[in-house]
Amino acid sequence: MAKKRVLIIDDDSRNIFALTATLRARSFECLSCSNALDALVILQTDEVIDAVLIDMMMPEMDGYEAIPRIKAIDRRKDTPIIAVTAQAMVGDREKCLRAGASDYIAKPIDVDRLVRILN
Repeated sequence: MAKKRVLIIDDDSRNIFALTATLRARSFECLSCSNALDALVILQTDEVIDAVLIDMMMPEMDGYEAIPRIKAIDRRKDTPIIAVTAQAMVGDREKCLRAGASDYIAKPIDVDRLVRILN
């Protein structure tokens, strides 16, 4: 069985490092980038990405703008996008889902829940 490939989009290298290490230890293959503009290029050119984890609060282009742009890429309209954010306020989950996210997880991340979502 092939490993699932996950693209991690986060402007904080510490978050990328932690998520990558955690997911690789659970047999996921990880790609990463530090902004949504680079992510759009990867998502347009890379054939196999099974899921996207996106930080919602990034400079230049935040997750709320990036998710609809990702979904507009033909091959990505059904790719699961998990919104990851430190914003854990009432209504944030619904706001992420309205933007097109498949699911939402707040920081600090519950790793077991994240793995369940990705599987």
